[in-house]
Amino acid sequence: MSTIEKRTTDAGTSYRVKVRLTGYPPETATFERLTDARAWAAKTESDMKAGRHFGQSKRHNFAELADEYAPHAKDAPRLDYWRETFGPERLDTITPARIAKERDKLLSEETDRKDAATGELKKRTGATVNRYLAALSSCLSYGVKELQWLERNPMERVRKPAEGKGRVRFLSDDERAALLIACRPHADLYLAVVLSLTTGARQAEIMGLRWGQVDFARQVISLTETKNGDRRALPLVGEAFTLLRERGRVRTLHDDRIFPPTARARKADCLDLRDPWTKALKTAGIENFHWHDLRHTAASYLVMSGVSLLAVAKVLGHRTLQMVARYSHLSDEHLVATGQRLADRLGVGQ
Repeated sequence: MSTIEKRTTDAGTSYRVKVRLTGYPPETATFERLTDARAWAAKTESDMKAGRHFGQSKRHNFAELADEYAPHAKDAPRLDYWRETFGPERLDTITPARIAKERDKLLSEETDRKDAATGELKKRTGATVNRYLAALSSCLSYGVKELQWLERNPMERVRKPAEGKGRVRFLSDDERAALLIACRPHADLYLAVVLSLTTGARQAEIMGLRWGQVDFARQVISLTETKNGDRRALPLVGEAFTLLRERGRVRTLHDDRIFPPTARARKADCLDLRDPWTKALKTAGIENFHWHDLRHTAASYLVMSGVSLLAVAKVLGHRTLQMVARYSHLSDEHLVATGQRLADRLGVGQ
């Protein structure tokens, strides 16, 4: 329901409109012409009834939206970054142009990491900036879908920076054999490396494992807390299954962690394997290799074995194929074999 009040002052005549509708806060506006006042009242009331009115964006700022979204956020540190950036600004002022300006700022800023070759501080990569933008988009989307404080997510009209193909360093057959031999004397390190190679899991996912996540009957390890928040199952096969089952028979009942920290580091979340890992790499003569490259190795071997990129993405826990596209060149031989099978089926294989 709308009401229009005529006001006459020394400055002239004006018309103050107030629209009241159940479920919405009152909306008011002032016009010099009665026809404009009536048109605004009709449109506002119509938009309210149709769910198209978002006057809330002028009443709430980003900090308020961030507070509402915080319990659902999967990337709290980056949400805090945007809270600091946009905090007191009204939601209707956070436009695509405003976001694009902050995107360019993120791309231009130096980080605290140095380039190994030049010693200069590195700038953020396109991939890193996209993670920041994803956190902002999720928050704004919550304001659209859940709170109805925004009519549209402004991130939909913001161009994302291009991402590089990413690092693809994986172990050759000789390197893999040498590394496993070098790791074998250290039982914890050997188990962690074998699990990493056979599951493609991240280091944090492996080192944070607890016995309750392991199902020996089904030969799977369940991950509930992952980087992207999705539940994922890891295959427990081969030597990894054997070693883990043997460890389970002698484990302590006072700690359910598979890799508990040493007595001297009780406050740590898990066992620190940095020193034995570095020594194993040196013993094996392997250079330019990081723990995360075990994950690349697992993915690379899967692709070279003919496993589809979609299946690899599912194993690694990626939501899109973009992250596994870096391995596509490794599947060329498999594609040729697939093409040959198609030609044979069509009768033109010779």
